[in-house]
Amino acid sequence: MAEATSRSLRDGSLEGEHCPALTIKDSRQSPLGSHAFNHFLSSLASNISASKSQARGLVLVALSKSPAFYFNLLRSKGIDADLVRVLDCYSDPFGWKDRILKLGSDQRDSVKGPVTEFKDVKDTSKLLSSILDVGRGFVGDGKARFAVAIDSVSVILRHSPLSAVASLISTLRSHDRVSCMFWLIHSDLHEPRASSALEYISTMVASLEATVEVTEGIKNPENLFGLEQNSHRGKFQARLKRRNGRVKLLHEDFHMEQGGIKFTAVSSENTAVNQSLVPKVQFNLQLSEKEKDDRAKVVLPFEHQDI
Repeated sequence: MAEATSRSLRDGSLEGEHCPALTIKDSRQSPLGSHAFNHFLSSLASNISASKSQARGLVLVALSKSPAFYFNLLRSKGIDADLVRVLDCYSDPFGWKDRILKLGSDQRDSVKGPVTEFKDVKDTSKLLSSILDVGRGFVGDGKARFAVAIDSVSVILRHSPLSAVASLISTLRSHDRVSCMFWLIHSDLHEPRASSALEYISTMVASLEATVEVTEGIKNPENLFGLEQNSHRGKFQARLKRRNGRVKLLHEDFHMEQGGIKFTAVSSENTAVNQSLVPKVQFNLQLSEKEKDDRAKVVLPFEHQDI
């Protein structure tokens, strides 16, 4: 399932369509969304590096971690970080350092190699322009496309209304130079309508769910050790909207390892449990051979008939 999501981001969009978009959401019960974000970031960057992606580069909007963190992450996995440009909204998100030092009073963004500093996260219009400027300058002219990743929409929502954030993402999705995009939101930091609005915009929604509720450890202190172990594993649920309008629901197990988050197929034990929950029906859903023959002889109204 995680592979299917990564493939959708890798393949990008068709001409005239909005690009595929993935919402990753977590909560305090399973606060591992950043690890899932890093997984999809690394996967997409690897595909771009191997020329297997529609995107020719990736613009990363860094709000919750430093650019150095992401470059070290990619290089540790043997990925060519030269294909990534970072819009740094982490180091000085409001331009306070400039004000303290009495420098850069015009609030212009500064560029340092693969990193562009951004100093006004409250201004979503300026943020949109900066993302597109970095992308265009990165991939050049022509029809080359770039991917966009936002490591924390929650940070933007602290300082901007939901309508402005939704407009930012919708505009990026419909832009003809954007191949795909994905972002992370910490769902329980906001009103439910915030997550709902972003999910509506998305073509894919992935949520991380804990296998043990946090309240269980509070009610039963003797289970705290088991709770700590389960905080590093859980269920990865995904909802994918297909081009024909159908929605596909998938789920996998996930667990944390030293090298990052790992996804595995649902165990046979869990599958057996799920099957046991399906109600037993008392009628046969299969057609007999005679019923199949009778059905084949029926002429439907929309079938071509010779006159």
